[in-house]
Amino acid sequence: MENLGPTEEKGSSLRRLFLPSLVISYFATSPLGILTGLFLIDIALTFEVSVGVMGQINTVSYVVAVIFALFMGVLSVRFRHKSLLMIGLLSIALSALGCVLAPDFSLMLTSYSLSGVGIAMVAPMAITMVGEHLSLEKRANAVGWIIAGGSLAYFIGAPIMALIAGFGGWRFVLPAFVMPISLVSLLLASVGLPSTSTSKRSMSQEAYLESFKEVLSNRSATACLVGNILRMTSFMAILLYGTSFFRQRFLISTGLASIVIFGAALCYTLGSLFSGRLVNRFGRKPSTVLTALLASVFTISFAYMPNLWLSLALNFLSAWFFGMVASASNSLTLEQVPRFRGTMMSINSAAQSLGSALGGAVGGLALLSFDYEGLGSILGVMGIVAAMVFHLLTIDPAHKET
Repeated sequence: MENLGPTEEKGSSLRRLFLPSLVISYFATSPLGILTGLFLIDIALTFEVSVGVMGQINTVSYVVAVIFALFMGVLSVRFRHKSLLMIGLLSIALSALGCVLAPDFSLMLTSYSLSGVGIAMVAPMAITMVGEHLSLEKRANAVGWIIAGGSLAYFIGAPIMALIAGFGGWRFVLPAFVMPISLVSLLLASVGLPSTSTSKRSMSQEAYLESFKEVLSNRSATACLVGNILRMTSFMAILLYGTSFFRQRFLISTGLASIVIFGAALCYTLGSLFSGRLVNRFGRKPSTVLTALLASVFTISFAYMPNLWLSLALNFLSAWFFGMVASASNSLTLEQVPRFRGTMMSINSAAQSLGSALGGAVGGLALLSFDYEGLGSILGVMGIVAAMVFHLLTIDPAHKET
């Protein structure tokens, strides 16, 4: 990882900690989601509810994240981005603490939903700070590392959490892993991120309204939001339904299924890291369009393959290009409205959460109606539409600076 810093005037220590602080902050947004994915059945047994009912804690957290991400569009104009990111990390730690102490389902639901607030604060502010404090040529690489931070949690955190749970159950994972990660990231952010802002922010109501107006009236910025909704909808074919496809279609074991998850997460991470080089060489918009198109084509094709290993290879290729387009599209979106980057990325965070929810719903209906071939085709086509939206309706404002 490169030693990147917010400004040349900052000390070498701050330069070294800036990007690692953001990467670990993004990493800290994932463990609670991994917890429910790994131990949903165990958590349901603890609170004596069905797995279906217990799964609604993710739905509620998701809705909270969408709503609060929009609210962040206002807060980012008024408050320092570092402060908002740190409050988000604290919210995740408090959410984990509440889950440890929750005596019943209702308090578990309330505590877990607080993680949605934390994610809505950390994710957009981490990328916003890249745009605010790094030079243009360093931003794409930094965004790639931050996106990779989220996926790193899956193949690093998941086996560690499973091991910890073997000693003390799912609740023990929270104080032994989730809370320490949140607190370490909070400490790193406090010492490694600059408190200063490169722009002066007005506190008037008009400034808040102006930030939303400038984003939503910008055709290219709006197209980025639509493209990201569609791209995330398409990605659910891999993230949400990919493992189930292999278990049901090829009857693989749970152990092999875990390797599938590991491999897809690794490919996604490597793709997001490699994306920075692609963006710097070919530009944000071309990189976004190309990788979105390739990810979608492989999403459609893997569901039709009759051979396990060929289908798995196409699945991993799709995950690789989804990692690349995540980094490239966020880099493109970051440059749309430089004056209100915080608002832009906050609305983008809500858009991506909405896309994930849409992908889960549309994918489920497609699976019921047309089996996995239909699921792959419908969600894959939505990714192709995303590539068309990026190609036809977006511009790269930073292109003229390069």
